[in-house]
Amino acid sequence: MTADIDKTDGPADTPPAGPEAIKAIPVRHYGRYVSAVIALALLGAIVYAFSQGKINWGAIPDYFFNDRVLSGVGKTLLLTVLCMLIGIVGGILLAVMRLSKNPVTSSIAWFYIWFFRGTPVLVQLIVWFNLGLVFEYINLGPIYKDEWSQFMTPFLTALLGLGLNEAAYMAEICRAGLLSVDEGQTEASHALGMSHGRTLRRIVIPQAMRVIVPPTGNEVINMLKTTSLVSVVQYSELLRVAQDIGQTSGAPAEMLFLAAAWYLVLTSVFSVGQYYLERYYARGSSRMLPDTPFQKIKANLLSLSNRSSAGGTA
Repeated sequence: MTADIDKTDGPADTPPAGPEAIKAIPVRHYGRYVSAVIALALLGAIVYAFSQGKINWGAIPDYFFNDRVLSGVGKTLLLTVLCMLIGIVGGILLAVMRLSKNPVTSSIAWFYIWFFRGTPVLVQLIVWFNLGLVFEYINLGPIYKDEWSQFMTPFLTALLGLGLNEAAYMAEICRAGLLSVDEGQTEASHALGMSHGRTLRRIVIPQAMRVIVPPTGNEVINMLKTTSLVSVVQYSELLRVAQDIGQTSGAPAEMLFLAAAWYLVLTSVFSVGQYYLERYYARGSSRMLPDTPFQKIKANLLSLSNRSSAGGTA
């Protein structure tokens, strides 16, 4: 009876009390807010200083699409593309020569890379332009014969000076890419009867592109800016045209800002192309490719619309 009374008088069957909900309090990073305020204040001070300077900002949009400026932009792009073609082709050849077991070809490639990487590109341009002091005439037999000063035009000087210098840097980039491919790939292809040249074309180089493409994209952007040096050999690229217009219009500083704006536009376009090219060659190494900028924007817009719709429903 006592046991029955205890069961009757006891509390009803209630579930055991669970753990209390944890109230997470995010850590406040006051340093971030302070640094953000300081950065914005410095940016505002710089913008204010430029706005108060004695610069005719209206001259920049007036000349931005000027025919001479657009011609300079076109020559800059042409020189960039041609010099990079020379640099890439020459870099691949030099990289293969560097990796060759022939000591003569390997030494020649090493000396070429050592010389062109060890001397400033501006000095090389000036030397190419003044080689007439050494070679008075250029004589290719029945094909071509003329004075060096007539042969070495500003465009050819810029092409040789920048292209041959770029080949030295591309050689090291290509060599690093070729060495990144496992030697077993080459041994397997040779075991299947493939020649050395075909192994390079079909097996090694396609796999090395994943390593070669990112620094090559940086070299293209760097080449675009380096073309400004050829103004010293009288080639009318973007910077040279901007300087000429600045002298005749009385706005030299404004035209330099205009040239800087065009370089920013061109490098931004090249950067977007580099991003998609890197993404293309990363297909075999990444399980999931990162979202493109357009995909990120679309995802953010969708998340904002979902939040707004959820808030309206609530």
